[in-house]
Amino acid sequence: MSDKGSAQPAKGVLMTEGVIWKQLLVFSLPLLVGSLFQQLYNTVDSIVVGNFVGKEALAAVGTSNPIINLIIGMFMGTAAGAGVVISQYYGAGNVKKLSRAVHTCIAFSVIGGILLTAAGYFLAPLILKWVKTPPDVLDGAVLYFQIFFSGSLFNLVYNMGAGILRAVGDSKRPLYYLCVSSGVNIVLDLLFVVQFHMGIAGAGYATVIAQAVSAVLVMAALVKTEEPYRVELSKIRIDRFMMRRILVIGIPSGLQQSIISLSNVIVQANINVFGSAAMAGYGAYNKVDGFILLPLQSFCLAATTFTGQNIGAKRYDRVRKGLKENIAICLVYTLMVTVAIFLWGRLLIGIFTDDPEVIEYGASTMRVIIPFYIFVAAHQILMGTFRGAGRTWAVMMITIGNMCILRMIYINFLVPYFPSYKAVMWCYPITWVTTLLMDLVYYRKSGWLPKNAQLPGIKQAKEAAKV
Repeated sequence: MSDKGSAQPAKGVLMTEGVIWKQLLVFSLPLLVGSLFQQLYNTVDSIVVGNFVGKEALAAVGTSNPIINLIIGMFMGTAAGAGVVISQYYGAGNVKKLSRAVHTCIAFSVIGGILLTAAGYFLAPLILKWVKTPPDVLDGAVLYFQIFFSGSLFNLVYNMGAGILRAVGDSKRPLYYLCVSSGVNIVLDLLFVVQFHMGIAGAGYATVIAQAVSAVLVMAALVKTEEPYRVELSKIRIDRFMMRRILVIGIPSGLQQSIISLSNVIVQANINVFGSAAMAGYGAYNKVDGFILLPLQSFCLAATTFTGQNIGAKRYDRVRKGLKENIAICLVYTLMVTVAIFLWGRLLIGIFTDDPEVIEYGASTMRVIIPFYIFVAAHQILMGTFRGAGRTWAVMMITIGNMCILRMIYINFLVPYFPSYKAVMWCYPITWVTTLLMDLVYYRKSGWLPKNAQLPGIKQAKEAAKV
């Protein structure tokens, strides 16, 4: 049986032909709306506990999030690598390897979910003490953390399944499933916390149940489809060759996410010393901040899928055009949302709490960070494009060097001379700017596209035909 075959399913979208900016928008908009629902999903917990339990509960949920991202970062980054592999096989029309990659991804997510459940439960108290969580917040943070990680299997299965659909160009169904799970989470938050008075535990259980719903929906879609990326339960296993390829691309992304999350945990530890009001204010603004940063990650995913498919089809001209058009789209979105948050950010923070001190900390965070989102936007598109081209090690080195190492140098060697909450917050804008500068140097100076992509005209076409 040949490895090659037709891989143009009705539910997937090939991005190797057609008007680039329209394809990017059609693919990105469901991702963008989905990311907004995902952020709403994450924000409702904080709104409900902040208003119906108290600022200590809000601080407990907020301080748990960077640590949660640290622990799941390696698995989520590897899932991003899996999406690159799948999109390249899909773009090349390689049905057999596409199927092997899909089943390996699902097996990996199941194993990872089981391991994360154990790690999250047992490491919660140790990690939260290590980041100097105040005693009035510690017990609630440990409880939320442990309940959240009991749903790790659902979390990873959903994200891997949604990643498979996005890799083949289907960004709509993951959006539908997020909408359903967000609705479930909101209803259960209100039921468990407001009606049954279950406190932080109620918010945690609502999140886990909602994650289970989204995992079931995405798996049902993959099992029922007749397309080449169909999941057959009897075929779910680790394929060594495919796992190796996924890890080669995915480990750099996983290390990148984990190490950056580690730097954010250290930043959180420096915030914690200012007390529960600072923790709550920072956590509240983080939820507002997510309405900008998560959609930017959607544009990054669009860049990765578009680049991966076109490199698989050897359409290198479209890769370059897609990069420029995606940056333009992303910058327009970022400027619009930045202006909106600048005008109404303080009111948005007030949704979480009526405590004036907490609101002031959140507003202080906003004033430092908000002018610099355009640097993050450009970085996300460049990072997504490089990743789609398989240059994940370079992306990892640039991002870790700036958003982790440089950030830690700033926190540990400069902040002690200017010990204030705002001084801690400046670690984000400074490292966003330096990261983008390094991205631009890599774009201009490195051969990040395959060698035959650098050849002009007819010669390039002949070289591509030989491969």
